[in-house]
Amino acid sequence: MSTLRPFHLAFPVTDLTAARRFYTEVLGCSLGRTDERWIDFDFFGHQITAHLVPATATAMMSSPVDGDDVPVRHFGVILARADWDALAARLQGFDAEFLIEPRIRFRGQPGEQATMFVRDPSGNALEFKSFPNDAGIFATR
Repeated sequence: MSTLRPFHLAFPVTDLTAARRFYTEVLGCSLGRTDERWIDFDFFGHQITAHLVPATATAMMSSPVDGDDVPVRHFGVILARADWDALAARLQGFDAEFLIEPRIRFRGQPGEQATMFVRDPSGNALEFKSFPNDAGIFATR
């Protein structure tokens, strides 16, 4: 297997100004290249690009996972626990509205993880996780 490289993800937003504020001020991401229709962000070492789209009404599907109603369409990052704790405190300091409050999921089971979900101003769901050790990321037993 080759060395892990940063991923790239493009996603829709309905307001670039609100997206810029949320990703830079609230999440602490660095700003990358910008255009009048898109913005690149350094998302914890990965490149994500917010693309401006017209506001549309779409149903947000969800799926039950360990007692939570998890948005099916979401993205996020796995952080070291200290970084996860710091981000949870940062989000709470901004009075972020959590879809799923910071908590431990699958406690005592394979894949035990700290998790939390928020939405950006355009309604995109983001999940932030932390595992006790990286071996748990893909653990099945």
